[in-house]
Amino acid sequence: MLRILSELIRFETKDPAVDGVSLTALELTRDLSIAKVYFSLLKPEDEPAAALAGLQRARGFLRSKLGASIKIRHTPELRFIHDDSVAHSIRMNRLIESANKTHDTDGSR
Repeated sequence: MLRILSELIRFETKDPAVDGVSLTALELTRDLSIAKVYFSLLKPEDEPAAALAGLQRARGFLRSKLGASIKIRHTPELRFIHDDSVAHSIRMNRLIESANKTHDTDGSR
């Protein structure tokens, strides 16, 4: 399902708000009625609200195309959630690099 949704977003949606959106994970409820779809942005500094609004506008289109692709009786409701783990990891890397630079300059005395 994640692969199909990713391809639909990339190739079939025309909303510029979803350009640069990457789907990272999908969780289905036990009864398969709801799919939580996690997304991140290729440019982590961009504001996720515009991408989320674009995904919500495309939700019906994506759900109908997904249903046709996987051929099940009931296609799950799509709920999009911003996954900021990429942005968080970039911030953590910058903090570590900064700490290492500070350590290197302190250690050279």
